[in-house]
Amino acid sequence: MKNKAFLSFGFLLCFVFSYGQEKKIDSLKTSVTDLEDVLIVAGNLGDNKRTLVFQTLYISKDEIKTLNAQSTADLLGNSGLIHVQKSQMGGGSITLRGFEASRNVLVIDGIRMNNLIYRSGHLQNIITTDNSVFDHIEVVFGPASTLFGSDALGGVVAMYTKNPEFSKTEKTNFKVNYFGRYGTVNSEFTNHVDVNLGKKRIASLSSFTYSNFGDLMGGKNKNPFYKSSFGERNYYAIRSNDNLSDSVVKNSNRYLQVGSGYSQFDILQKLSFKQNGRIQHQLNIQVSNSSNIDRYDRLSETDSSANSLRFAEWYYGPQFRFLSAYNLKVIQPFKRMDFMDLKLNYQAIEESRITRRFGSAFRDSRIENVGVLGGTLQFTKTNSKHAIQFGLDAQYNTLSSTAKRKNILLDTTSNWETRYPNGANNVTTFAFFLSEKWNITDKLTVVDGFRLGYNSLRSTIADFSFYPVPFSEIKQNNLVYSGSVGILINPSNKCKFSVNLSTGFRAPNVDDLAKIFESNPDNKQVIVPNEKLKPEQTITFDLGYTQFVNKNLTWENVVYYTDFTNALSLGTANFNGSDSILYDGVMSKVYSPQNNKNAFVYGFSSTLKAKIQTYLSISAGISYTYGRIKTDSTNLPLDHIPPFLANFSFNFKKDKFSCNFFTNLNGWKRLKDYNIEGENNFQYATTVGMPAWFTLNFRASYQLHKWFNLQAGVDNLFDTQYRTFASGINGGGRNIFVRLNFQL
Repeated sequence: MKNKAFLSFGFLLCFVFSYGQEKKIDSLKTSVTDLEDVLIVAGNLGDNKRTLVFQTLYISKDEIKTLNAQSTADLLGNSGLIHVQKSQMGGGSITLRGFEASRNVLVIDGIRMNNLIYRSGHLQNIITTDNSVFDHIEVVFGPASTLFGSDALGGVVAMYTKNPEFSKTEKTNFKVNYFGRYGTVNSEFTNHVDVNLGKKRIASLSSFTYSNFGDLMGGKNKNPFYKSSFGERNYYAIRSNDNLSDSVVKNSNRYLQVGSGYSQFDILQKLSFKQNGRIQHQLNIQVSNSSNIDRYDRLSETDSSANSLRFAEWYYGPQFRFLSAYNLKVIQPFKRMDFMDLKLNYQAIEESRITRRFGSAFRDSRIENVGVLGGTLQFTKTNSKHAIQFGLDAQYNTLSSTAKRKNILLDTTSNWETRYPNGANNVTTFAFFLSEKWNITDKLTVVDGFRLGYNSLRSTIADFSFYPVPFSEIKQNNLVYSGSVGILINPSNKCKFSVNLSTGFRAPNVDDLAKIFESNPDNKQVIVPNEKLKPEQTITFDLGYTQFVNKNLTWENVVYYTDFTNALSLGTANFNGSDSILYDGVMSKVYSPQNNKNAFVYGFSSTLKAKIQTYLSISAGISYTYGRIKTDSTNLPLDHIPPFLANFSFNFKKDKFSCNFFTNLNGWKRLKDYNIEGENNFQYATTVGMPAWFTLNFRASYQLHKWFNLQAGVDNLFDTQYRTFASGINGGGRNIFVRLNFQL
C-alpha cells in the first residue's frame, strides 16, 4: 500500500506542477475536443469504419446503457460475436477467434492489464472493470502484437472510461448521474453514482459503483435442443456440528446454484487539466475490490471414489485491482511532429485461492501480489498522404507468491506450498513500435507496421521445504518481434475490400514457465516448470469485404486463416528422474508446458446493420471458428474453439420511449470436437457435448422527466436451461430487472 500511495502522490505532484506552468486562457489555440480528435482509435491511426484494414467491434456508450449488463463479461457476451466462458458467476473469460485468456490483451484507458500471471486457461480479470462508467469499448479481432505487444494472438479488448467534462463558460459544469438496478435472477442490487465538476481548464470525474449478487437461478425449462436436464445443483456442502465435520445437504431448489453469489465495489477518480492550447494532463485512479468469489464448478464436482463432493471450500479471495496513471498529451511537441502521448502507470493486483477438500481439516490459502510499472511514449505525424505513429513501450512486473495451511480444528497455521516460486519473480519488457498508413490514391491505402522488443523473466526459489528441485532459479530472455501489412481498396464510396497479413507473439510468462500447481485432479496430474519454452507465434491472413449500400445499410464480412506455431500445451515430463511425484498427498503424473504443438484456426464473421426508418433499426451477426492441432495422422481439436455464434437485434426509438429486442444463439459443441486433454472442461458438459441454445431478451426505456429515466427488461424470456461451452455453471434463468436513472 505504501508503493500505491507513493505513486499516486508523485502523479499528483506532476499535476500540481503543471498547473503552475499554465498560460493565460486567451492563449488557447486548440480545444479539448481537438485534443481528443487526435487520439488513436484502438491503437490505429485515427481510422473510422470506412478506413479500417482489420476487423473491429465498437460498443458505444448508448449501447452499453441499453444492454444494461451486470458485468463487463456479460456486456461483451451480449455483443453476439464474442464467446464468454464462466467457471463461476463472478467471472467471464473471453474468446476471440478461438484464442482465450492470456492469448488476448485487455486494455483499460490505453493501459495494458495483462500481467506476468495471466493464465492460458480461463481468466476472470475482466470483471474488475466497471462497465457503469464506460464511454465505449473497441474490440480488435486477430493478431495485434504490432500495436499491443505480447499476448495479442486472438485480439484486443480496449475499454475506455468516461473523461471529465470541462466547462465552456465561466460557470462550473456540474453533473450528477445515478442509477439503481434490481434483478430477480440473482437478487441483484447495484447502485452507481458519478459526479462531474468542470471549470474551463480543470475538471474532475468521480465514480462509485457497488453491486451485490445472490446465488444465480438457472433456467427451469428444458433446452429445446436437448431433452434432458443438466447442470442442476442437487447437493452442496456445509460445515456442521460446531465446525467439526462436513455434511452434504440436498438442495431444496435444484435450479438455484448455491455458492455463486458475491459482491463488488469499483471506484474511479479522474482529474484533467488544460495547461494551454497544446498541453493537457490527466490523473486516473481506479480501485476495484470484491468479496470472496466461490469457484462454483469445483464446488459442484463429485468424488466418485468417496461418493461425495470433492471440495467443501474452493473460492477466490477478494480480487483487488488498483491503478494509478498519469497521461500527458501534447499537440505539436516538436516542429515536425503533430502529437505526443505519454502514459505512466502503476498497478497493484491481489488474487488468492482458498481450498479445502471435503472432510479435511486443512484449509490451504495461496496468495499472489502483483505489481506493474508501465510506460508508453508515442508520437504521431500526419498529412494528406501519409500518417506515422511510433514510440516506446516498457513494463516491469513483479510477483510475491505466498501460501498458508490452516488446521481449522486446532486453529493452527503453517507455511504451505506456493502456486509460483516463493522467491523473487519479475518480468521486464521493452519494445519499439511503428505503424504507417499510406494513401497511395483515393482508392488505394496501404497500412504497415512492426514491433521489435526484448522480454526477460526471472523466478527464484527461496525456500526449498516444499520444492525438492535441482535448481534455485528459472530465467529466460527472448528477442520478440511482429509485423503487419494491409491493403485497403475503395473502388467506390459504396464498398471496400481489405487484405491484411499480420503476425502475433506471446512470450512465456511466470504462469507458463514457473508454475507448480495441480492441473487436473481427476487425472492426478501435476505441472512442473520448463525453462526451455519459446514464444508462441501466429501468422494470420484476413480478407474483408464491406458493402455500404447507403447511409442506412452496412454489410461487413471477414474471412481469416491463422497458422499457430510453438503452441504451448501440457506434455509428459520427468521431475528428478521420475515421471510421478507425491503432490498434496496424491501420487500424480508429472507434466510440463511444452512447445509441442502446431495448429491452425480459420473462420468467418458477417454483420449487418440497417436503419429501416427514422425510428427503427436492426442488426444481425454470425461467427464461425474452426481449429485443429496438426499431427502426423488425424488432426485433433484445438482448445477454446467456440461453437457457431449468432445474434439479432431489433431497436425502436421515438420521442421519450425506446425498446430493444435481441436474441443470442450458440450452436452445438459436440463432444468429438472437444480437446479432451485441454481446457474445454468436458466434465461439465453432457454426454454428447454442450447443447445449442438461444435466449430472447427485451429492454424498454421511458424518459419520465428531464432528470429521470426508467428502464426495465427481461433476460432469457423463456427461462431456458443452458450453459455456454467450457463453462462450469449454467446461464441465468429468466431475469426481470428494473433500473431507475437520475441525471442532473
